[in-house]
Amino acid sequence: MHLWLVVCLIGYIFNCVVIQSALAEVETEHGKSTTTTTNKIRRLSEIELPVTNASGLLSQSSTPQPAPSSEILQVVQVTAVKANSTGKGVEIILQTTKGQQLQLTNRSAGNNFIVDIPNAQLRLPSGEAFIFRSEKPIAGITEIKVTNQDAKTIRVTVTGEAKLPLVELFDGNEGLIFAVASSVQQGQQPQTQQPTSETQSQKPPDSQSDEPIELVVTGQQNQYTAPNASTATGTETPIIQTPFAIQVVPQEIIRDQQVTRTEEALRNISGVTYQGSSNNRSGADFSIRGFTDAPILRDGFRRYGVVQAPLEVANLERIEVLKGPASILYGAIEPGGLINAVSKQPLSEPFYETELQVGSRGLVRPRFDFSGPLSADGKVLYRLNGLYQRLDSFRNLDQEDSHIFIAPTLTWKIGDRTDLGISLEYLDNNRPADFGIPAIGKKIADVPRDHIDSEPTDAVTNQYLNVGYNLEHRFSRNWKLRNAFRYSSYDYDFNVVALPLSFDEATGTVSRFFASQEGHDENYSLQANVVGEFATGPINHTLLFGADYIHSATNFFTVFDFTTPLPLNLFNPVYGVAKPSENTLPPYGGTDGTSNRWGFYLQDQISLFQNLKLLAGIRYDTIESKTVNVPGQVTQPGETTQNDDAFTPRVGILYQPSKAVSLYASYSESFTPNTTNTATGEPLEPQRGKGYEFGVKTELLNGKLFATLAYFDITKQNVAVTDPNFPLASIASGEQRSRGVEFDVAGEILPGWKIIASYAYINGEVSADTNPELVGNRLYGVPEHSASLWTTYEIQRGNLQGLGVGVGFNYVGERQGDLANSYQADGYFITNAAVFYRRNNWRFGLNFKNIGDVKYIESVSNLRGGGNIFGEPLTVIGSVSLQF
Repeated sequence: MHLWLVVCLIGYIFNCVVIQSALAEVETEHGKSTTTTTNKIRRLSEIELPVTNASGLLSQSSTPQPAPSSEILQVVQVTAVKANSTGKGVEIILQTTKGQQLQLTNRSAGNNFIVDIPNAQLRLPSGEAFIFRSEKPIAGITEIKVTNQDAKTIRVTVTGEAKLPLVELFDGNEGLIFAVASSVQQGQQPQTQQPTSETQSQKPPDSQSDEPIELVVTGQQNQYTAPNASTATGTETPIIQTPFAIQVVPQEIIRDQQVTRTEEALRNISGVTYQGSSNNRSGADFSIRGFTDAPILRDGFRRYGVVQAPLEVANLERIEVLKGPASILYGAIEPGGLINAVSKQPLSEPFYETELQVGSRGLVRPRFDFSGPLSADGKVLYRLNGLYQRLDSFRNLDQEDSHIFIAPTLTWKIGDRTDLGISLEYLDNNRPADFGIPAIGKKIADVPRDHIDSEPTDAVTNQYLNVGYNLEHRFSRNWKLRNAFRYSSYDYDFNVVALPLSFDEATGTVSRFFASQEGHDENYSLQANVVGEFATGPINHTLLFGADYIHSATNFFTVFDFTTPLPLNLFNPVYGVAKPSENTLPPYGGTDGTSNRWGFYLQDQISLFQNLKLLAGIRYDTIESKTVNVPGQVTQPGETTQNDDAFTPRVGILYQPSKAVSLYASYSESFTPNTTNTATGEPLEPQRGKGYEFGVKTELLNGKLFATLAYFDITKQNVAVTDPNFPLASIASGEQRSRGVEFDVAGEILPGWKIIASYAYINGEVSADTNPELVGNRLYGVPEHSASLWTTYEIQRGNLQGLGVGVGFNYVGERQGDLANSYQADGYFITNAAVFYRRNNWRFGLNFKNIGDVKYIESVSNLRGGGNIFGEPLTVIGSVSLQF
């Protein structure tokens, strides 16, 4: 029943979007629809040009037009700049959240046509003061520039080569359009047209000398979509021109859903499944397209170790998910894909925000975000994010989840061509240690959510530090060098815990033993690459070549009393056993490991024609690793060395039959070292992945809505499986395969109505194994069907302007609990809602998660005896934030 509901709802949304897009195109073409006429009038009125300036708005005399009175102006933030090629030239879009308040004045000086927006300021994540520059975009135009002229003015300058450009004003579907052509002789007074419905239908000349350039000022920034994501290519390539599936969760969604955990944000993306958190000693583990251990990057940097460090969302600008074995930029990865968390960057203008969240189970979460210039000339910028959180567990665990997070960042504009960024993150976290619950028969034990199989006092402490720099130097407009470094350190330390090791399904008795473990990981990562743009005849290239190096050191040690069992009846538990001191427990053993990873890569993005693009790249990795056993009662002294290397290619082709539609196909490979040995002690051959992908991407409703539909087929070979001749050893002869379809859509359907939705069908199975009983089994933890929806509507005008509501759901189908498919976790359907209100600089929000208080299993761990984790019950979070 839930599945039909999901399929029908997604079909309904898609049909609505397509119909709306088609209607908009018909109305634009014929200009006869009442709705379209109303829309044109509304857009013109939203600009709010003063009557005294309207007649002279584009009068290109040498005398500047007077600016509107500063008393009625309100500085508007321009939060993004896009430059898109069109059949007419170049379209520059300044995105704001208050386009209706933008006001314009203009003048000419020599061959320069200058437009000033005296009530706006560029406030982009990069903090760039010089945002856009295009040299000789078309014949007759020397340059286009978009800059911050002063603290309250944006200036757009168009320079003609030998003539003053002709300027016509159009009211387009996206806002105010300046059509610039180079047909006016120097010294002549250009023709000027005012924005009328008739003007909209006029077309500028199509000849090369008169080819226009459009500048569009949009009235509302669409913050549920992101046009660009560098994770896929390492270059500034629009997502619609990238021949791989990549999805983005922007900061606006994180805010609207009041996300406090990474897994909540990633529920919005198709094919991503939460796989638990390693007994709360790590942040979160995920599978993508059916393959576990998807790496989580921080600003493009990987971290190797026993577990992945926790990830705090407070200073994230967005989260990008690259699907498939498509990356040659980051080294050895699982073939399902990777997750890249992108940090907030310093802003060029002062920005201050504070927020307080309170909610169920004693949640208290104050947060602040400050940014701005540190120097008078604006060349040194800073950003400082900080957070404190405390939260009680919904399980019978005494330790609260409390952590402190701080993240300062600096950007220094050393010169016109060189930028340096320095960043630091520190997280100190104390959490309960939750070992989940076991399975009985074909299902997970049916016990209350607060039943645990350990002790209420079990806890773990995590500390994480990440510090580094990013350096960029631009040799010219077309070539630049990027160099970056990160040092990361992660420590975790369990107190003495009652560790569950086995479960008697007949009696319901858990056998537990006192144990403790502590671990430490360090990583030193260095990246360097060069990006260049050039042409070979009519073919344009964007070349990327570089190298990276990672040194990692990991160690952990365990103390463990395996001679004294601590039985517990899971259905009638009695807690409160006296715990011994950690130093009295026998040493079990541990390991010390080091690795050195070198990677070299080359990639070329080729524009064969304006609408046909090819991407080809290859990477070479070489990895040297050594593991030394730290002896104990069980672990014996020993040392293992391993050397792996591999070439991994990728290729993709993309065709755009229109500007708003892309058809693409790609093939890519990956590799991951195996960590087990053969019967003779030799390391196994590395796992190899290969994947095919075909898809379509489209921008609907004039670019406000973005959708991706993809089919994938991925195979992972050399999987470690049991050696049939030596059951305690392994051989690399296993194979796993995952095929499926994904659909993602995000954006704005109507003004104020935003949506993000996804659906995934994944057929993941064991395709080869030494145990014939496993062949054909489904991969564990991966639902065959999953879907999500989140939509909000915010009132745009009137007395209730700023009031909004949100509603959504998450559907996850039945999952296999282990690779043997010996038990299953039921599917679940949870609903969520929100009410929020924005007024001036204030925002108030109230979110309801799991409204029906559905009892469900959120993650499984391939173990019958435990590791199956309950999802959160009904949760209410309220927030108030202030920007000043």
